[in-house]
Amino acid sequence: MCLKMGVRYRTMNLISREELKALLESGGDFKLVNCLEAWMFRAKRIPGSIHFESLNSTLHSLDPETAIVVYCSNPGCTASELVYQHLIDHGFINTRRYAGGVADWEDAGYPLEGDRVKRVESERRAS
Repeated sequence: MCLKMGVRYRTMNLISREELKALLESGGDFKLVNCLEAWMFRAKRIPGSIHFESLNSTLHSLDPETAIVVYCSNPGCTASELVYQHLIDHGFINTRRYAGGVADWEDAGYPLEGDRVKRVESERRAS
């Protein structure tokens, strides 16, 4: 635990873009959780991601022993920080956060899926 401006917080267990890509390519046994709102999840996400409507449904749907990676839109987004902390506080000790999120993944040219991705790809083919 660290102390910052009088507030205690846990240091986050992070995963890099390259580590996440390798984990996905290896078919590793883990859950990749998109922490954004449902419409954002439907629009664009890292392939293989899952989404939950609430923190409680996340807790009840995942196994605390399972490896979990949480992410959101970009390094400035706090949604994955909140979900990460909630999971850790409830005993999900194998949780990591991909801080770069969708923006970092997309900047690397890695594949994405979702309604917005499909629409952009079909528009490119049409032009």
